[in-house]
Amino acid sequence: MDFTKAGVASKLQLKELECLRMEAYENARIYKENTKAFHDHHIRRKDFQEVDEVLLYNSRLRFMPGKLHSRWEGPFKVKKIKPYGVVELFDPQSDITFKVNGHRVKKYNGYKSPREVVVLLLEDAPIGEEA
Repeated sequence: MDFTKAGVASKLQLKELECLRMEAYENARIYKENTKAFHDHHIRRKDFQEVDEVLLYNSRLRFMPGKLHSRWEGPFKVKKIKPYGVVELFDPQSDITFKVNGHRVKKYNGYKSPREVVVLLLEDAPIGEEA
């Protein structure tokens, strides 16, 4: 048994293991960069003006929420936009001003009622008569 050959082989194995580990770190870094780029590409930027009307997402936990109950409340008026995504809202009904995270609001486009309603009545075909 030659100890020098065993020592060289052991050093080569350790070097190969170190190279594989560094390659795994590099692959993980590349994967994280690509995932972040994909995520950032699909984020929708919310640009609010101080005259916009917005809806506020109500995230309170409810034990028995209504099945068709909307979690969006409002509309509120944007009073001021502060740094780091903070939006100051004004409630015109109660004259209250409060601050919320910008991720909890979305633009309100208003309710547009249909101009004309078309009602179609379907009648059964006469029985026994052929055309």
